[in-house]
Amino acid sequence: MRKYLSVGIMALMLILILAACGEKSKEDVVSKLEENLEKMDGYKAEAVMSLKTGKESQSYNIEISHKKKNYYRVLLKNEQNEEGSQIILRNDDGVFVLTPALNKSFKFQSKWPDNSSQPYLYQSLVKDVLNDSQSEFKSTDKHYVFETATNYQNSNSLPYQEIYFDKKTFTPAKVKVLDKDKNPLVEVKFSAFKLDPEFAKDEFKVEKNMTSSIFGVPAASQEESEVKEFSVFYPMETAGAELAETSETETENGKRVILTYKGDKNFTLVQEKVETSPASASPEQVNGDPVSLGFTMGALKASSLEWSYNGVNYYLASDELTKSELVDVASSVQGQQVK
Repeated sequence: MRKYLSVGIMALMLILILAACGEKSKEDVVSKLEENLEKMDGYKAEAVMSLKTGKESQSYNIEISHKKKNYYRVLLKNEQNEEGSQIILRNDDGVFVLTPALNKSFKFQSKWPDNSSQPYLYQSLVKDVLNDSQSEFKSTDKHYVFETATNYQNSNSLPYQEIYFDKKTFTPAKVKVLDKDKNPLVEVKFSAFKLDPEFAKDEFKVEKNMTSSIFGVPAASQEESEVKEFSVFYPMETAGAELAETSETETENGKRVILTYKGDKNFTLVQEKVETSPASASPEQVNGDPVSLGFTMGALKASSLEWSYNGVNYYLASDELTKSELVDVASSVQGQQVK
C-alpha cells in the first residue's frame, strides 16, 4: 500500500513540476507584454512589409525607432521607387510625413500613432491585444500568437490581424493583417528588434531626416521632375459612382487631368506631375491625419485626401464620401492603368 501511495505522490509531484515549467497562459503572456512596455525606454527594429492590396504586390523595407514617450521615426523604403520612400516622424513639434527625394513634407495636428492600429509598432500591437478581450490565443514552437480585432478608424477592409510574439523576448516577430474573409493582405516580418538602444541626438529632427543621405540618392531637382507626360490611373473602387467627365489642362509641369465621378456619392480625382519643393520649403500644415494607402502614405483631411506616387500628385475631393470611403477609393487607384 505504501509503495502505491509513494508512486502516486511522485506522479503528482511530477505533474506539478511539469505544469510549472509548461506553456504560459494567455494571461501570463499579456502580463509580460505589458511589463516589457513599461520597463523599456525605447526600441529599434527592422522589418519588411509586403502588401497585396493592389494589382501588383508592393514591398517596403522598414526601419523603426521609438523613444519614450512620444518620439517615433518610421522609414518606409520602396526599393522599386525611391521617390515613393517616406518617413513618418513624431517629435515635440508634431507629426510629419516626409518625402526627402522631393523635398516635400506634411505637418499634421494628429494623435498618430495612438488613434489607429499600426502593424509595425510594438506598443500598437500590444495595445490591440489588451483592447480585445475576445482575442484568440495559441502557442507554437517559437511564438505566442494572438488573433485580434484591428482599429483602423479610416478603413473597414482590414478588420483582423494575427500577431506573432517571440517566446524568448516577447517582441514582435511577424504580423498578418487580414480582410473580412481572413485572407492576409498585409504582412510585416521583423528581421531585427533591439530594446533600449542608443539614439542619435538628431534622430527625430525633421531637418536631419530631410537630407538626401537618408536614402542614398540626391533629392530630385526641379529639372529632373519635369516630365511632361504620365499615365492616367482610375480607381477600381468608386462607391457606386461612374466616370462622368475627363478634362485636361496644361501646367508648368506638364498636364493636369481631372476625373469627375457622379452617382450616389460624387467625387473628383485630380492627377498632375509632382512639383519638387524648394529645399527651404516649410512643411505643409494639415488639419487631419496621415493614413496608409498601402503603396504610400496620404494626408487625409475632412473631405479630401492627397498623396504622391511614382512622380505624380493625386488629390481626391468629395463632400459626400466618408473618410473611410475616401481611403478605399484612393487605395484602389494604385496600379489600375487605363489607356
